[in-house]
Amino acid sequence: MNTRVTMADVAAAAGVSTMSVSYTYNQPSRVSSATRDRVRAAAAHLGYTGPNRAARSLRSGKHNSIGVVLGEKLTYAFEDPQARRFLSGIADACLDADTALVMLPNLHRDNDTARIRDAQVDGYVVWTTEIGDPLLDVLVDTGRPTCIQGGPDHPGLEWIAIDDRAAAEAIATAALSSRAHPAIVALRPDSRRESTIVRGADASNISMPVTRARIEGYRDACLRLGIDWSTVPTLFTTHNARAEGAVAAQQLFQDDVVDTLLVMSDELALGAIDAAASSGIDIPARLAVTGWDDSPAAAAAGLTTVAQSLFDQGRSAARWVLGLSEGVDAAAWSIEERKSTEVENRTQTEDIMI
Repeated sequence: MNTRVTMADVAAAAGVSTMSVSYTYNQPSRVSSATRDRVRAAAAHLGYTGPNRAARSLRSGKHNSIGVVLGEKLTYAFEDPQARRFLSGIADACLDADTALVMLPNLHRDNDTARIRDAQVDGYVVWTTEIGDPLLDVLVDTGRPTCIQGGPDHPGLEWIAIDDRAAAEAIATAALSSRAHPAIVALRPDSRRESTIVRGADASNISMPVTRARIEGYRDACLRLGIDWSTVPTLFTTHNARAEGAVAAQQLFQDDVVDTLLVMSDELALGAIDAAASSGIDIPARLAVTGWDDSPAAAAAGLTTVAQSLFDQGRSAARWVLGLSEGVDAAAWSIEERKSTEVENRTQTEDIMI
């Protein structure tokens, strides 16, 4: 079969104009179904697979690909359950647009910015980055549509996220309905990845917008419930991993009045549950634990958590970047209360001690 079959060859075989062949592949709504059928039958007979994308991109300035910017190593995209959900949503939108997906890590190395700026993509979806990240101005300067999941809200760029502050206040309120001594297992506060413990965390010092908003929400709940925020310990983790959640929980268990762990991800919370089990700490009788994202593993473990659809957020962000929708959808959330925060089995002697 001739490997150099052209659009003109297909047009001649189908008995239509070359323009009709072009429309069949690029703007199918502009030709009748009968014409499309004749063109595709002729193309199949001749072995024609469609217009050359490289040549088309040179003419139109489009690359038919979308860049996904991750502030993590590429392996994170395959290992983290929430990242996989988000990327699946982006991939679903790419199917709608017959578009490729390009992974672009942003670890703040010297060549990362240039690689991302010069990528042959039509737009970007960014997995949450920190306020003031220099890359954000670079993305604005490219003139390509860019949407950031989780923020920050940066001039010239779109973003999609739930109201993390309101959700954090709601889940803390639910967990602390009959408890008074919370501790927080937090996502990283900035790009440095240093594990630290502070009491009365100051959200204004946190540059990761998701972490900042959730700290603010937990603080709102504590103040409203009469809990002295200055006494509440927050342990900032370096990576969103189950093993790290277990290590964090063991450190916080040294404060033997802690009766609630407010945890910023399901993976970290599942690690905290592992640590409680290995320490003989009963959940929920002596310790309440909350998570975030409502993963299948969280449901199986009976974990009270904030439910949000990262799949839907990824899909909506990508559809906007690809020009398939006029705006991003409002992101919804809810609280899934399960046995990890139940109170009916607690006794007075167990009231605030572990």
